[in-house]
Amino acid sequence: MKSLAPIIRTVLTILLALLVGGIIMQLSGKDALNAYGVLLNSAFGNPRAIANTLLTATPLIFTGLATLIAFRAGIFNVGVEGSLYVGAFAAAWVGFTFTGLPALPLIGLCFSAGALVGGLWGLIPGYLKARLRVDEIVTTIMLNYVAILFTDYLVTGPFFVPGMANAMSAQVAEQAQLPRLVERSQLNASFILALVSVIVVAWLLRRTTLGYEVKTIGSNPLFARWMGMPVARTILLVMFISGLLGGLAGAGQVLGVHYRFVSGFSRGLGFDGIVVALLGRNSPLGALLAALFLGALRNGSSTMEMFTQIPRDLIDIVIALVIFFVAVEISFGWLKRRTIAAATPEAEQKGQADGLA
Repeated sequence: MKSLAPIIRTVLTILLALLVGGIIMQLSGKDALNAYGVLLNSAFGNPRAIANTLLTATPLIFTGLATLIAFRAGIFNVGVEGSLYVGAFAAAWVGFTFTGLPALPLIGLCFSAGALVGGLWGLIPGYLKARLRVDEIVTTIMLNYVAILFTDYLVTGPFFVPGMANAMSAQVAEQAQLPRLVERSQLNASFILALVSVIVVAWLLRRTTLGYEVKTIGSNPLFARWMGMPVARTILLVMFISGLLGGLAGAGQVLGVHYRFVSGFSRGLGFDGIVVALLGRNSPLGALLAALFLGALRNGSSTMEMFTQIPRDLIDIVIALVIFFVAVEISFGWLKRRTIAAATPEAEQKGQADGLA
């Protein structure tokens, strides 16, 4: 039952955000029930709608996992967007360079390149934090811009393709393009890889020594150092895994959706991973549920706007409400822990006094 607690809290937060969003719609003179009905039907009303929702959720699963594993270690990594970009370009480069390889080896090499480059990109702020104690929020935010601008330079300079309207790389080989899972939808095999990643991360955090070290360092780094845990090494490993997952997200978008690297292809997928991790309470299963929820909102918002005249900006309001409610819950939890910590010495002193009496 304890393992289901994060999922239950995630569901309750989603329902509360939808309720408040509905109240806002009603106050603005719109029919909230009709709007949510259209949104639900657009996201899950038929096999194609479900497939498109899963397609939208796929990169969010990767970026949510990438963010939560860093959060578990007490590292506020906001640089998944950068790993996504460099991983995407690495996968595209392999895909349009090694065109003579068969399908499976080429796809595997593309994903491996994206994961490796994304992981190495994550190691940069990881090293600065582990060895030099540099704040990771600043370095990861700055490196996002470096990654985005550097990949823009690559597709407008050394890898520029003449005749293209937008800055983009050459198309990956046909055999590197991921097979689609549903007709008339771009849902592809990267969704299966995302589900496998959820299982692997859950196993890693629950059943391995690394998972125990991550939990201990995240909750009490000073205690972890006194226990002799390799804190610096664990931080490096966690940031590599976080970047690796971000790189997989970028590779999946290249091989399954765009079939080439496109400048500015991500609409903040790495930053959405922060919302997924927070809403999922840093639980892999919770992150999966949160990613599906955000995928449904994103997928159904355009249809809702078309048929109900309610702007899709409302979806951003609902997401903002989710973040607000999660932040409130985290704040109350922090205050509760502070209160308990402050009361514990007094209780111990009272107990000792009673014993002496």
